[in-house]
Amino acid sequence: MTTSHQRPISFLVRMKFAEEDRSEIQAMLAPLTEGSRKEDGCLTYVPHWVEGESATLVIYEQYRDSAALEAHRASAHFQQYAVSGLYQKMRERSVEDLIAAA
Repeated sequence: MTTSHQRPISFLVRMKFAEEDRSEIQAMLAPLTEGSRKEDGCLTYVPHWVEGESATLVIYEQYRDSAALEAHRASAHFQQYAVSGLYQKMRERSVEDLIAAA
């Protein structure tokens, strides 16, 4: 019997907002980050403002597996603060999927 070990799912989400929305974005980020970090399958959830681009936010996320990522996206805090909050304010969004090198 062969068993396979699934690597954690890691990615960066990059979002750009209007400069005047930064404080509102920051206010949504706090409960989104807190709720995400409490999820059983969330290994890492770290939002960053990009130095020199004050309206650009990058979030590094890592989940135990695809089920954990699905649970994150279905969570009440994600729906409230990301889908109904950040996504409504963002001007651009891109996602970079990552593969651990070691």
